[in-house]
Formats: sequence, structure tokens, C-alpha cells
Amino acid sequence: MNTPSSRVDDGIDSVLQSAVLKVNRHALPLLAIMFIVNYIDRVNIGFVRSHMEHDLGIGAAAYGFGAGLFFVAYALFDVPSNILLQKVGARIWLTRLMLTWGLVAAGMAFIQTQTHFYILRFLLGVAEAGFFPGVIDYFTAARRR
Repeated sequence: MNTPSSRVDDGIDSVLQSAVLKVNRHALPLLAIMFIVNYIDRVNIGFVRSHMEHDLGIGAAAYGFGAGLFFVAYALFDVPSNILLQKVGARIWLTRLMLTWGLVAAGMAFIQTQTHFYILRFLLGVAEAGFFPGVIDYFTAARRR
């Protein structure tokens, strides 16, 4: 039996299904690419270790310290990044993350000394801090409204 409330529920279900399809079609591929780039960006330093030792004279200890600086910065700036995320919104914050992240990653091509390496690894950790919570917030923002 079709009651008015069952027709309303059917309408809500079709709107919800349409919204899910749009998210699957537009947002998920972009976010999947972002997660892949995020992973590559974290591990790519391991691929250039031998080249950095040869070309820049960065030893194993300096390399390990620089690689660890990324995670120190990531941990230090994760909470402040999440606070700012809540203030400005996930869309704006994820855009900011991707822009600064890209600029710092591009800057890694111009490293000439181990100090440059340390600074850019730290800045990369700062730039990436809050990425995962930002994505989670983006998906849950609609439920809070």
C-alpha cells in the first residue's frame, strides 16, 4: 500500500542514491589520486637516497634525520591543522594542503645542501599535516548539517 509517507521515503531514497552516485563519480576518484600521491610523497625519499649521498654528500645519519623531520613536523602540526580545518572548512583546507604540499614537493628538486633537505622535509610534514583528517571531515560534513 502506498501511503504518503512511503512516497516521501522513496523520494528521499532516490535523492540519497543520486547524491551517492555523484560523490562516487566526482569526489572519490580525486581523493583516491590524492591518497596515492600522499603515499608516494612519503616514501619517495627512499628512492633517491643513494643519489643524495652521491650528488649532495648527504650521509646516512643526515638522511635519517631529514626523513624523520617529516614525521616530527607531521605530528606537531596535525592538531593545529585540524583546528584550522574546523574554522575554514574542509574544501578550502584541502585545497591549501594540496597547493603548499605541491610547492614544497617541487622545491625538493632544488636541494643543494643538507640544511635545505632538513628544511624542506620539515615543511613537507607541515604541509601534509591534517590531510587524512581533512578528507574524513569532508565526507562527514554533510552529516553534521
